Amino acid sequence: MFCFADATGEALSGVLRPGNAGSNTVADHVALLDKAIAAGHRVGDDVDAVKRQLVVRADSAGCTTGFLAACRERNVAFFVTARQNAQVTAAVFDAVGIEEVWQPARCQDGSLRSGTAVAELTSLVSDDSLPKGTRLIVRREPLHPGAQRSLLPSLDFRYWGFYTDAEGDPVDLDATMRAHAHVEAHIQRLKDSGLCRFPFSKFAANEAWMAAVMTAADLVAWFQLLCLEGTWSVARPKAMRWGLFHVPGRLVRSGRRHIVRIIDGWPTTDVLTNAYTMLALIT
Repeated sequence: MFCFADATGEALSGVLRPGNAGSNTVADHVALLDKAIAAGHRVGDDVDAVKRQLVVRADSAGCTTGFLAACRERNVAFFVTARQNAQVTAAVFDAVGIEEVWQPARCQDGSLRSGTAVAELTSLVSDDSLPKGTRLIVRREPLHPGAQRSLLPSLDFRYWGFYTDAEGDPVDLDATMRAHAHVEAHIQRLKDSGLCRFPFSKFAANEAWMAAVMTAADLVAWFQLLCLEGTWSVARPKAMRWGLFHVPGRLVRSGRRHIVRIIDGWPTTDVLTNAYTMLALIT
């Protein structure tokens, strides 16, 4: 399991678990969260001292009373995918056909998301096991080939919902939760960096391997953020290897200066020299 910083894509924490570990084990989720926020956010911190609200997003594996309670104890807002149950299904059925409760959904850039609508159905569910102030927000969108399972059977729409204790307009909160899909790109970066295989037979050795992969991926991510522009700032590690890291060249020293000599005609020469310039400014 991993926890990523959405703005940078860096892996904040990771836990290697045995193959028989449960997908919604509360203790593992809480341990992962604590590792991710330990640098400056702890249980018992004064709420009034918070300068920036932390938000954690998770799929339905994180939709457990223990994990949500742990988020509340740590003063961390949560967005977790709602699981299908009788109350949630009944709430969606009650809202079907009542167009007044549905608002047009928006994309990350603020534009309207065609055919998609959002509704807050908090008043239609009652679950004392959830932290006080938890809200249920449901999105409906037209059915399309390959769509994942819905909260209820429907021939017209796919319904999907999430719980959150964050304040704000349901449409804005829905856009925030949809950005959780970025995690797939972050995981792919780790796979490109070596996570696609665990080469050792010992669990501890594979833990060390995973830590090295996370460190390497984070270094590449920050290099891209600080030193590259355009498409190279978001390129996958595989493209970085063949486009920049494997560039034929030499590093020579002359007149107390280090000079990078790149093979003539290499297509990314300008990108690499600009990156060296940025590194010099930073260091």
